[in-house]
Amino acid sequence: MPSTELLIAFFATTAIFAYIPGPAMLYAAAQTMARGRWSGLTAALGIHLGGYVHVLAAATGLSVLFHAVPPLYLAVKLVGALYLIWLGVSLFRAKTQGDGTLPVIERKSARRAFFESITVEVLNPKTAIFFMAFLPQFIDASATFPVWLQFVVLGTIVNLMFSSADIVCVFLAGAMIARLRRSGRAQRLMQRAGGAVLVGLGVHVALQKS
Repeated sequence: MPSTELLIAFFATTAIFAYIPGPAMLYAAAQTMARGRWSGLTAALGIHLGGYVHVLAAATGLSVLFHAVPPLYLAVKLVGALYLIWLGVSLFRAKTQGDGTLPVIERKSARRAFFESITVEVLNPKTAIFFMAFLPQFIDASATFPVWLQFVVLGTIVNLMFSSADIVCVFLAGAMIARLRRSGRAQRLMQRAGGAVLVGLGVHVALQKS
């Protein structure tokens, strides 16, 4: 494995990146606002599992394709952006119950949020580029472990740390909406706010330069 000094720098840098508000945190918060804390947590889990696709891609060198074939990067980015916008619009159009409260199918919504978040993360080429650009800075080619295994181990640590930040964000959003739970109108506003965040994320991803 890399030297102790390199590992200390790795953990410190990863923590800084992880707890700077980013798309994954906003996505998890939006799911929490729209569907409740349980959906937010399952969305965070989906993002976490989707992250391993990028870890493995970095370990096998597949992420280099995004550098070598710019149209592929652009295509994946736009598909991911459109998917986020579609999710946001779906939340805007979602119907509430007759009393104005959100549907009481939280478990089903959480399952849906789980699979949606995996798709969102897998379709995010920025994550692939991040792993490919960030992890090599802390890889020691002369270490006992092979380079691909170092990619997997360090990538897993990065993924876990980023997911911890997503979970913190979910609980903060959950604490905020807990006070509004008795108000059907407030819940509806939170649902629309969650949809607005997803649409905003989609537009941001689409317009963001490579």
